[in-house]
Amino acid sequence: MSSVEQPTPTVVSFGPDLLERMVRAVEKVRERLHRSTQALEAAGVPYAVIGGNAVAAWVSKVDPGAARNTIDVDLIVNRSDLEAAKTAMAKAGFEYHYSYGVHTFLDGPDGRPRDAVHIIFAGEMVDPRYSAPAPDLSESQQHDTYRLLELESLVRMKLTSFRRKDQVHIQDMIAVGLIDQSWTTRFQPPLAAKLQELLDDPEG
Repeated sequence: MSSVEQPTPTVVSFGPDLLERMVRAVEKVRERLHRSTQALEAAGVPYAVIGGNAVAAWVSKVDPGAARNTIDVDLIVNRSDLEAAKTAMAKAGFEYHYSYGVHTFLDGPDGRPRDAVHIIFAGEMVDPRYSAPAPDLSESQQHDTYRLLELESLVRMKLTSFRRKDQVHIQDMIAVGLIDQSWTTRFQPPLAAKLQELLDDPEG
């Protein structure tokens, strides 16, 4: 009776070089966030940090270990300040790029869209399918060295877009106690229903 030869399992090596690259990737995002926000600060251009970095900042206020890393740097600015933002960001090594309706600042001449600073405009619709525009810059506060979108406004943005990553971000905030059942009263019924869905099943 012949035995069936078992396939040799693939061995993946997680050596120091791979770990170093992973750490460096996180550091690059933080550096990009710092350089871009400080460039706008120095030029007096109003802005606020949104997206995954804003979620991580709020989560870190409760539990730094629960903050999720992100590859994106997302900022809100006023459309009227776009030209001033271009000048300020150029001084910090960023190059303005516009494609398919998306405004970004590439990180240098060899920068990739994946690693860019993404810009949306305050008070304007991010997507015509959304039920509400982006927040106003008055809905922000100082956090460490940069301006951060206020928590309720950030949650509203996440509920409005409600992509899978937005749902995960809200789950992160629920997990550390930033959001609870009482928050459903802060939003209009369609958004409240989305939040209730996540509150009922926080693990997804």
